[in-house]
Order: sequence, then structure tokens, then C-alpha cells
Amino acid sequence: MKILEMTATFGNLNRATLRPGEGFTLVSAPNESGKSTWAAFLRAMLYGFPARDRDKEGHLAEKNRYQPWSGAPMEGSLTLTWQGRDITLYRGPKGNTPWGAFSAVYTATGEAVPGLTGENCGETLLEISREVFERTAFVGQGEGSLSPSADLEKRVAALATTGEEEVSFSQVERRLLDWRNRRKVNVKVGLIPQLEGELRETQETISRQGALLEQIQTLTSEKEALEVQKAGLESRLQAHDNARSAQMSQRWAQAQADYDEALEKVESLRKTAGRLPPAEELRQAQGDLSYLRTLNAQLKQADKALPRAKEKAETARKAVKEDPYFGGLEPTQATAQAQKDHGEGEDLAKKRPHPLLLLLVPTAVSVGLAIYMYFSYYSSSWSVLTSLPWWFNLIFWLPPVWIVSLVVILLLLFLRRRKKKKLSSLLSRYGVQNAEDILARATEYAQKATGAQEAGQELQALVTERDKLYDQQSELTVQLLDLVHTFAPEVTTVDGVTAAISRALQQGEAYRMAENSLKNAEKLLSALPAPRSTAAGTIPVPVSAPEGDPEQLSAQLASLTAQLSQISQQAARLQGELHSLGDPAEWEAKHSALTEALELRRGEYDALSHALESLKNADSLLREKFSPAVNERSGHYLALLTGGKYSKASLTRQFQALAQEEGGTAPRSDLSLSGGTTQQLYLAVRLAMCDLALPGEEPCPILLDDVLDPFDDKRARLALSCLLDVAKSRQVLLFTCHSREKEMLKDVPVTVINL
Repeated sequence: MKILEMTATFGNLNRATLRPGEGFTLVSAPNESGKSTWAAFLRAMLYGFPARDRDKEGHLAEKNRYQPWSGAPMEGSLTLTWQGRDITLYRGPKGNTPWGAFSAVYTATGEAVPGLTGENCGETLLEISREVFERTAFVGQGEGSLSPSADLEKRVAALATTGEEEVSFSQVERRLLDWRNRRKVNVKVGLIPQLEGELRETQETISRQGALLEQIQTLTSEKEALEVQKAGLESRLQAHDNARSAQMSQRWAQAQADYDEALEKVESLRKTAGRLPPAEELRQAQGDLSYLRTLNAQLKQADKALPRAKEKAETARKAVKEDPYFGGLEPTQATAQAQKDHGEGEDLAKKRPHPLLLLLVPTAVSVGLAIYMYFSYYSSSWSVLTSLPWWFNLIFWLPPVWIVSLVVILLLLFLRRRKKKKLSSLLSRYGVQNAEDILARATEYAQKATGAQEAGQELQALVTERDKLYDQQSELTVQLLDLVHTFAPEVTTVDGVTAAISRALQQGEAYRMAENSLKNAEKLLSALPAPRSTAAGTIPVPVSAPEGDPEQLSAQLASLTAQLSQISQQAARLQGELHSLGDPAEWEAKHSALTEALELRRGEYDALSHALESLKNADSLLREKFSPAVNERSGHYLALLTGGKYSKASLTRQFQALAQEEGGTAPRSDLSLSGGTTQQLYLAVRLAMCDLALPGEEPCPILLDDVLDPFDDKRARLALSCLLDVAKSRQVLLFTCHSREKEMLKDVPVTVINL
């Protein structure tokens, strides 16, 4: 089988396409560019996702791990050559199942490939199971070592036999061990220990049944003797009970008289107390009266404080309104005006150079002109052409300069005087000496306005509180009068309410005490047993008490009763235990059956032990036939990969690889080798497995994901040479994240793909 083209929307691949060559193909790409994803995609196209693969801690199921990053549905196609014809495989979503749809058609005609389904696709095309594929031709990233596999063992066993690849030694051995362990694992587990335990339990049950019968007979005799003693004690106690009944009848008659008296008193008090409110409501009313007195005191205080608050608020308001600087303005308006005037005052108060200093300008100009004309007069032909003195021209130049300068100085002096006058007017308006004090005036005004506002708020709060107190006083007075009018309609004042509530509480308390007396009398009457002859209207006459202390007799009777109850419980428990054990005849039959079954299982155990020993001998003979082929081929590849340093390799039953140096005396375990050599050893074993265990008519492609990473440059070059030889007979895809492999193969005609 040869791969022609792969198109995938899978993991970080989004409609990506990969076209490997017929022989050796090098796929070079940096990390996280999709190399391992392409490898996983090829395996998923051939074998699908493992059915039992689930998310768990530290592991993400493949069907979830490779969900497309783009959010598109997971799908892909694989075009390959098989049995001389091109076939296109497709997998994609089906309903809510990712990777659930599958189709296999001939690329040229679009006709379905008969017998090829999503379940058997990989095994049909490659003629190997997923387990064998992952342990031979598919070397994932960091997955070079081998693990035990029954399927791979079957394939290897086929090298030495011509039988079918249906079972392996480990499977048969495991099955025979399971059968033998089912009989007996150790002294505690297995059918044989179970039967031995059941046989012991059966023997113990038969012995237990005999002991229970003896105990039940003994308890029955003790119970009969105790019942005779109990009957004598009960007759003597009955005589004491008759005497006590006569005394109780007299006590009942007295209790009945007390009850009648209490009932009459309650009926007489109910006429006056029946229309009174509940005591809790009356006590609540007393609390309301106390609160009403508190309200009256608070109202007096509020009435006294109100005139002072009004006077304070009016004084503060008048002070704000009559303020000489900001009277009537809001604090924010006053602050804004003060800041504005302060800024203007600061600007007017700024010190500037005195205008008279400008006299220096015309003076400097005059001196400069004089010097210039003097030197010009004596250094040029001017003095020859004219007889005028050198300073004559100054008469024309100096007057204009001085006139202009004096005009400017006078103007500046006027403006300076005007600013002083304006600043003086501004400061006098606020009555301050400098502009900074204007802001202080605004702060004082703001404090006055704040004080006036607070005084007004205090006055309003006091008025509101007083009105609230008046409302509460009126409402509470009406409530109290309404309550008292239900039983004392003549009351009209608060003092009358107080007296009426006190009287009502006294009447109610007297009524409740009478009711309590009635309840106590009723409770006592109901607690006493009614005389036996009450229905006939007579009370039994007391009789003399019989001999014996009734308490001692009752204690003896209770003791006998407890002993009888204990014996009855013991007998019932023993009888129940005997009944729960079943029929003794059935137990004897079960004992015989268990003895026969135990002998049978012991014979089976011995037979299985002999079968396991024979199987191991047969497996040793079989391994002597196929192990040399695997070891020889692995050693050949290991010598090529290591440049001849290691010439021998072998594989244990647990699929652990061993290597032996050229000229060495003993093989070395992979655990004692360097990481790079260990990877070379397992790569050699895998290549040997591919040669020996995979079909030859349709060679299975080999996929290697970053397997050369731990190799140094020399051994990497040797590995590439070895893989090129392998690529002559089967397709080889090598994924790498380095550029050295591409550099090593630059002169070799191979397919190089850069992702």
C-alpha cells in the first residue's frame, strides 16, 4: 500500500494537504506546525478512534484532542494505491458523532470498495491490527520503545509455524492461569478454598444444631419452674391492690369536692373578667403609657428649644444677606467672583520696569549716532566735500528720536497710574490691603452661608421632630382610650386610663389564678383512678392490709418476670437460630455433595498445573525457532544504525530489547544504554518486525515522527542511509523539526516537503 495524498481538517490543520513520494519522504517543519497531527491523522483515517478512549485526569481522548482549532467539523480524506488501484477514503462527522461518517471509493470511478468499512479499514488494507501497526510501522513522537502485545506475539509466532494467527502463548497461558486461579490462587482465594470453607461451615453448622437443641430443652425446664413462683406472687399482690383501691376512692372523693369549689369560683369571676383584653395587651398598654409620658417630656423640651433655633437661623440668614462684599450671593457664586477679582488684582499688582528707564534708549541711540558720524566724517571723503562739522547731522536725527521716546514714556506712565488707581479701587471695595485677602473674604462669606444653612436645617429638623412627637402623642392617646373603652367606657383622661388598666390587670390576675386552681384540681382528679363502685354511687370501705411488703413483692415479681422474659428471649433466639440453620438432613446431604465437589476441583487443579508446564515447554521450543530470526534481523539493523558498534540485538518475552557490542561478552539492557542508543535499538527492532511480521505483497508504509532527534550527526546520517534502503521496498515518511536531515539529503533524489 502506498499513500498518494492526505487532506485534513484535524487539530491545527485546516484543509491542509500532504503528498508524500513513492519511496522516502522527508517532512520538515518547526514545532507546533502539525507533524505529529499528520501522523495521528493517518492512524485515525486507517483505524478510526479507539472506542474506549475517554477523557481522564492527565489524558485527553483523541476525538477531543484533535478537534479542529478553526471550529470547522473534523474531516479528512486519504488517497492511496492498494492492489493496483487508487482508493480514496473519507471520514467526517455524522450527526453529533465526530468521525462517524466513512466512505471508501475507487478514485477513478467513484464506486464503493466492496467489504471496506470504517471498522475494518486498517486491518483490511494493512492486514495488521492497530496494536501491531502502533508497535511496528507507526513510531509516534517519543514512542520508540515496545510494550507487550498479544497481537504482535501472534504475528511473530507465525514466523515459526504455518498455523493460523488466532492465539498467542501469553493468551493461552493467561487463560490456563485464570482457570487454575479460579480453582485455587492461595489458601484464601479460589474454588477449592471456597469449597473447603463451605465444608468447614457445614460441619460447624451440624455441630451447632446439636448444641442448640440441648440448650433449648434446659431453658424450657427453667421456665416452667419460674412460672409457678410467679403465680403465687401475683395472688398476694392482688390482695394488696384491693386494700389500696379503697384508700384511693376516699382521695378521689375529696379531689372531686375541691374541683367543684374551684369551678364555682371561676364561673363567678368570668362575668367581670370575660370582657377584659389579654394580659399581654394590657401590659403593652402600660408600656405605652410610660412612653406617652416620655413623649410629653420631649414635647416640652422641643417647645423650649424652638424659639432659640428660630432666632439663631434668622440671625445667620440676616448676616449672609447683609454681607458688605457678597450679600445675597450663593457661596459658589461668591467664590467665583472672588477668584475673578483676585486674578485681576494679581495682574494689576504685578511689578513692571519703570517707564523712565526707557530714557536709556534715546540716550544710547544718540551716543551711537554721534560715534558713527564722528568716525564716518574722518574716515571718508565727506569731510572734503563739505565744510560742515561732523555733529551737524545730529541736529536732524536726535530730535525725532527723543520726541518719540518721550511720547512712549508719557503713555506708559499714564497706563501705570491708571492700573494703580484701578487696583486701589478693587482693594478698597473689599477693604483689603492685597489681592490675596479677597479670597479670605470669600472664605468668610462661605462659612457664614454654611452656618446659615445649617441653622436653617436645624430649625427645620426641630420643627419636624416636634410635629412627629405631637402626632405620636395624639395617636397613642387615641389607641389607649380605644382599648380602655372596651371595658371602661367612662374613662376620658390619661390618668383614668392608668387606673382602669391597673384594675383590669388585677381582675385578670385573679381570674387566671382561679383558672390555675381549677386546672390543678382537674389534673389531680383525672390523675386519681375512679372508684370501682362509682357507677352504683357507693365507695368501698377500707380493709386491713394483707401480710407482706407490696414493694418487696413487686420487686420479686419484677425479678421473676425479667428472668422469664430473658429465658423466653434466649429460647426464642436459640429456636430462631436453629430454624435459620435449616433442616439437619439437608445439611448432611450438602456435606456429602461438597466432599465430592472438592475432590473434583482438586483433580482439575492438578490437571491444569500439568497443562501449564507442558505449554511452557512447547513455547520454549517454539521460541527457539522464531527468536533467532527476529534477533538476527534486529542485529543487522542495529549494526547499520550504530556504525557497527553494536552488532547483536534480542527481544525478551516482555518485549524488552537487549544490545551487545561487537566483541562484547554479554548483552546489555536498554536501561543501561544512553538515550540515543536506546532509541536506535528499538528502531532496529521495529524495522526487523516490519520485515518479518508485516505482509510483503502490499508493504505497509512506515511513519517515523522525530525519531532521529536523540541521534548525533554521525548516527543520524547512518539512520538516513538505513531508511533509504528500507524505502526501496516500502514507503517511508520521516517527520523532523530540524534542518540537518534536509541538508544531509540535499544530493539524494528523495521527496522533501516543507510545512
